[in-house]
Amino acid sequence: MPLPLPSSSFRDLTATPFRETIEVLGGTLEMNLGLTNRVAIISAASKGLGRAVATELSREGARVAICARTAADLVETAGQISRETSNEVFHQTVDVTNAAAVASFVAAVEKRFGRVDICITNSGGPPSKLFKDTDSSDWKSAVDLLLMSTVFFAKETLPLMQKNKWGRLITITSYTVKQPVDGLLLSNSVRAAVTGLARTLANEYAAHGITVNNVCPGYTSTDRLSELTSVLSERNGITQEEVVAGWKRQIPAGRLGTPEEFAAVVTFLASERASYVNGTSIAIDGGIVRSLL
Repeated sequence: MPLPLPSSSFRDLTATPFRETIEVLGGTLEMNLGLTNRVAIISAASKGLGRAVATELSREGARVAICARTAADLVETAGQISRETSNEVFHQTVDVTNAAAVASFVAAVEKRFGRVDICITNSGGPPSKLFKDTDSSDWKSAVDLLLMSTVFFAKETLPLMQKNKWGRLITITSYTVKQPVDGLLLSNSVRAAVTGLARTLANEYAAHGITVNNVCPGYTSTDRLSELTSVLSERNGITQEEVVAGWKRQIPAGRLGTPEEFAAVVTFLASERASYVNGTSIAIDGGIVRSLL
């Protein structure tokens, strides 16, 4: 059965250790993001950015459902998040490129928790290739992995959000949708399509109390970035340390991001507090994107 959702914007500081605090008239109040008992789906959440987002949402009181392709990693992650946050974590092995598998997972989440409020789409990245080295199968695989997986989750979750007149769909792409990166041809191209999809859905579903936003991570310390570091090191004949140093020189913050920093922004966008943020593509990149918008 669905649990009751929060009705107030602030709570006593003693309620939980996970909220932000605010000094008001000499006293301390706690900012409640309104995520308690919200049901959140996060795909590709066994590691990296997805895992960090699932952990942060669970800390904020959301009822989290995660999926990934590798069962062992998924079980380990679900157990770790549950131990850290003392909240249940539903998990199921899913190939996000398979429409039927996505539909089955979403249905299982709704059956377990009684509703779906938040969906955060995520997936692994396509291989780093130059255009001359790609073939049609590379393009099809990238479209299935990045674009169609997002379509599948949106198709299944948006109608459930419409029933409750409240929802959050957040797509995780990359800062490459704002500023293409050499060597990431497939990612640059197909993630831009995901951004177009998200922006259009934001228009179509806003009247139903649903926001749709796109988050664009920059260079963040994950296993995926380590893999990219290795590929670029071999391709360019330099050390992995030199690859990372080159990235840091491009970033005004002078360092790589952490998954936890990324997760904090996503969690805010998923919250009651972000109810008027819609149709945006937010770069979480330390300032590497130099455009004005």
